[in-house]
Amino acid sequence: MADYSMYIHFYKQEQCVTVAKSGQRFADGVMQNGDYCVGFEGIAPPSSDQLYPEVPEPSPAGTPGEVPQPATPNDVQMRDNDSPNLNIPDDSAERLSDTSTAGDDQSERKLLAGQKQNKDTLFFRDNKRRIDYVLAYEKNDDSKSEEKKQQKRECYEENLRYEGLELEYEDRELSQDGKTFYVKIHAPFDVLCKYAELLCIKMPIAYNDLEEEDDGRQCPNPMRLEIEEDDDRDVFTAPFMRNRMKKFMIPQKKEEFFHHAVRSRIVYTILERCRYEDDKRKIGIKKMLNNGSYSAAYPLHDGPYKSEHSKLTHGYKNDRHLLFEEWARLGKWYKYQPLDKIRQYFGEKIGLYFAWLGFYTNTLIAPAIVGFICILYGAISLGQDLTSQEICGSNITMCPLCDQRCKYWPLDNQCRYSQASHVIDNPATVFFAIFMALWATMFLEFWKRKQAVISYDWDLVGFEDEEERPRPEFESKVSTHRINPVNKLEEAFLPFYNKVPRLIWAGLVVLFMVTLVLAAVFAVIVYRIVIVVVFYRSDLGLISERAKLATSATAALLNLVAIMILNKMYERVCYWLTDMELPRTQTEYEDSFTFKMFLFQSVNYYASIFYIAFFKGSFVGRPGDYNYFLNEYRPDECDVGGCLIDLCLQLAIIMVGKQAYNNFMELIFPKLKNWWSRRGNVDQDAVPSQAYTRWEQDCDLVPVPIMALFPEYLEMVIQFGFVTLFVAAFPLAPLFALINNILEIRLDAYKFVTQYRRPMAARAQDIGVWYNILDVLAKIAVVSNAFVIGYTSNFIPRLVYLYGYSPEPGVSMRGYVEDSLAYFNVSDFQTLSIPDDKIGPDGNNVTICRYQAYRHPPGHPNEYEYTLHFWHTFAARFVFIVLFEHIVFLIKNILAYLIPDVPHDLHDLIKREQYLTTEMFFSNEKDLQQSMDQLHHDTDGTRHRHAHHHE
Repeated sequence: MADYSMYIHFYKQEQCVTVAKSGQRFADGVMQNGDYCVGFEGIAPPSSDQLYPEVPEPSPAGTPGEVPQPATPNDVQMRDNDSPNLNIPDDSAERLSDTSTAGDDQSERKLLAGQKQNKDTLFFRDNKRRIDYVLAYEKNDDSKSEEKKQQKRECYEENLRYEGLELEYEDRELSQDGKTFYVKIHAPFDVLCKYAELLCIKMPIAYNDLEEEDDGRQCPNPMRLEIEEDDDRDVFTAPFMRNRMKKFMIPQKKEEFFHHAVRSRIVYTILERCRYEDDKRKIGIKKMLNNGSYSAAYPLHDGPYKSEHSKLTHGYKNDRHLLFEEWARLGKWYKYQPLDKIRQYFGEKIGLYFAWLGFYTNTLIAPAIVGFICILYGAISLGQDLTSQEICGSNITMCPLCDQRCKYWPLDNQCRYSQASHVIDNPATVFFAIFMALWATMFLEFWKRKQAVISYDWDLVGFEDEEERPRPEFESKVSTHRINPVNKLEEAFLPFYNKVPRLIWAGLVVLFMVTLVLAAVFAVIVYRIVIVVVFYRSDLGLISERAKLATSATAALLNLVAIMILNKMYERVCYWLTDMELPRTQTEYEDSFTFKMFLFQSVNYYASIFYIAFFKGSFVGRPGDYNYFLNEYRPDECDVGGCLIDLCLQLAIIMVGKQAYNNFMELIFPKLKNWWSRRGNVDQDAVPSQAYTRWEQDCDLVPVPIMALFPEYLEMVIQFGFVTLFVAAFPLAPLFALINNILEIRLDAYKFVTQYRRPMAARAQDIGVWYNILDVLAKIAVVSNAFVIGYTSNFIPRLVYLYGYSPEPGVSMRGYVEDSLAYFNVSDFQTLSIPDDKIGPDGNNVTICRYQAYRHPPGHPNEYEYTLHFWHTFAARFVFIVLFEHIVFLIKNILAYLIPDVPHDLHDLIKREQYLTTEMFFSNEKDLQQSMDQLHHDTDGTRHRHAHHHE
């Protein structure tokens, strides 16, 4: 008959009996072999918060029923010798002093130095326990503050051990730079189980029996990966619970149950919860990094990303090598991304970014093809374009484009310009604008479906982060405190009267910076006005004949340079403003920073484009009544073919130039930083006995910024604006975006795999606020393209002429150029506008010149006033814009309604998983009842024997 021992755990007036087989270890009221915590009859089982409180659990050496307290600097020395998880020599290598000359210390140093390790090892020196996290720091023995840092480290590390983590130390004499200490951290399986339960991490419970079997008759697909992806939909998952451990699919090697992303997230959670001083606010690894106690904290990469052997013969050395070969190499640009591998290696947050970027890139294929066809159609139909033919074959004399030194010029000078304008401004452009408005809706709706599938596959359905801790910067700078209404603990609190002035000041600075951007745009406009006059007055025909094109190109380049400079400057200002606002949590910090940066960047990138699209040429006036800037310069005006070609040129230079600059910086800058970090290391050939270990190699990599994904998302969202807002002016924008994104995916992958330290595997349920920004841009794009087509291009004036003023209504555009040009008597010029050269292109004195407008000719009772044709065109523009917006918005809403957010087959998978989880609970309750019955039966039998013995 079985023999049982009893252990009673008391916490907060709640009682729990743990039944354990004699001689087996148990902790936290749960058996390691899967037996269960059983409550006394009539007493409800305690909650997980009661079973596993925030305070550390008793060490095996503790007294049953005793609730331990975290270590403080005063009691570190007392615990230093009896901690059960201290896996280092009696005198830690980390605590060896460089100034020590004792023979024992020197012998120990030599002993540790003689234990040569494989440079790519991921384990402790016993080659059994995996390194889950690494802490690094340097010592300045002459510094007075170093002693305080040392005390903080000792207290912090003691509390880590007290939480169950195991530490191993590397002396600086064992590092290649000779000055860096390393603390290696390992989380045992029981600690992983405990925090997996507390963090509600979902783990597999059963294989997916709803998946259709693959008949093996798939069509060849060159984009398919040559590796087997870990399909997370092959299993059903449930929140992990230790008292139901038998129900989970735990492999024979239980250390493989939690993959490295989960391990690093659990260890990071512990690192964030441990104190380093006897103060509840002195907590977490972030503060230890900020106060200089540690210089770095990071999980290790899986090993080198390159191999001296062929992958065909030896396979992949590790997941990092696999990701480099199949994902981060530019030669794999046409392959699908291994999203499950990315998620398991970098975490869900980074995995979601690459999933979104890949989905966005794939959906750009259709717009790129349609946009190229539109351009191709414009080029092919150029021979049938009567407008270009009339301009190229005309002998019309045009009025001077600037005052005094500019000459009368022939209209046929605009031949090439009008031909280029037709390639962009043709009937296919209207179709493309409507197509792109609907494409944006389809993209967002189908991404919601894709995101729902990913959320299910990656166990993010219903994911909610635990209450965020205040940022260390917030706690250190805020002097007022309050009692948290949730956990009833004292916390830093920023009162409303203190917060409002900060927000007002930040708003004023943002307004000033936006005004500065508008001032930069105005400066570029002034440059256009002045430089075009200089070019027109040039004696070189090559320059004067192409003055408008040269002005537009140089102004766009100047605007691009101003944008890049202002971006760098404002990024620093934005960080300063956000820090000054003192957001409480990291999420609030990122939201505030995102709003300010996107507001500034959108104005910075789009302001000059909006000016060309909707304002350029609107304030020029007419011959004889020009408007002047600074009483000398006429405002910039469009050519006869309109401003669309200027808009296209501005878009192309800013968009392509920005992408080229960003890709160059993403590839070259991290390499330079890594080279700078490694420059001080000892040469391998000089010290062959000391390996350049994996933790040292990773420490020399570029640390992942706290907001590493922010600039990546921002870059793509700004690009999305270029692709959608003004696509009617630049149909090739989706093609350039597609090419850029193919490179962007591989460059970002290369950066994360080879140049960055491995980040902590953060979780995220979706792409966050960026989806809302994309949705707003998609809606603005409908209005923007409606105005570009109706106001900026010549599409509407041509339609009005074709059906209302053509000699052959609805058939021919012949005579359109003549009809669109008004007459002007040169004797009516303002004094400032009279040209010095009064001879026309034909060699005769000019008495009448032409300009683009719908105005009455000289001698008419209403000379130089707008004609009825102008008002018809104006009304047609207005009606087109209204109809375009309403029709496209109606179709967008219908599509959004018809496309479900969650695929139908996913509903079945979710319901099946919920059913299995419920069954697991009921099954466990039956096993629990059987254990109770057996316990009562054995207890009654034991009492009966004892009574018989006494008799």
